[in-house]
Amino acid sequence: MQVRHRKKYKVTTNSNHKQPVFDNLVKRQFDVPEPDQVYVADITYIWTQEGWLYLAVVIDLFSRKVVGWSMGSRMKAQLVCDALTMAIWQRKPKAGLIHHSDRGSQYASKAFRKLLKVHGISGSMSAKGDCWDNAVAESFFGSLKQERVHWRNYQTRYEAQQDILNYISMFYNSIRLHSTLDYLSPNNYEKQLTEMKKAA
Repeated sequence: MQVRHRKKYKVTTNSNHKQPVFDNLVKRQFDVPEPDQVYVADITYIWTQEGWLYLAVVIDLFSRKVVGWSMGSRMKAQLVCDALTMAIWQRKPKAGLIHHSDRGSQYASKAFRKLLKVHGISGSMSAKGDCWDNAVAESFFGSLKQERVHWRNYQTRYEAQQDILNYISMFYNSIRLHSTLDYLSPNNYEKQLTEMKKAA
């Protein structure tokens, strides 16, 4: 038997800032017909014996695939910029993509808004204090913590980073089945679309 210890709590969303916010373009419409049309993003935290590790992710709503991520010891705008930059580099989305997040100061920062503008991405934000507006990202973090993080006692941030990277790339994107994807993994769901287009 394993004892599951109560985990420390950390606030990650500071919506009390004076930066401009985006309108909610998604409005809980989480079913998207094609890849790279709507991304959702959020930040969470993981406790290690060295201190907090922050994780920012970008998820494609079409397949629920984590297409970008970044981890670090500081919860600054650069964290979310790096996660989106990874997604852009991997996916090369066309202009017109919607990026949806909460109203956190990182996503409202000048650096992040500049990144959106450079790549022709439309910003979208949840209503203040409404976690259901970003339910897909919240669901991913719930799965990550219940299936992996809560069973670990990370000694270092590096150890946590490697374990989370393994979870995302080797399990969540590749193997984990989703009821919303007809019980396919994100990778296989995207592969199925590609094969259907080839056959058409």
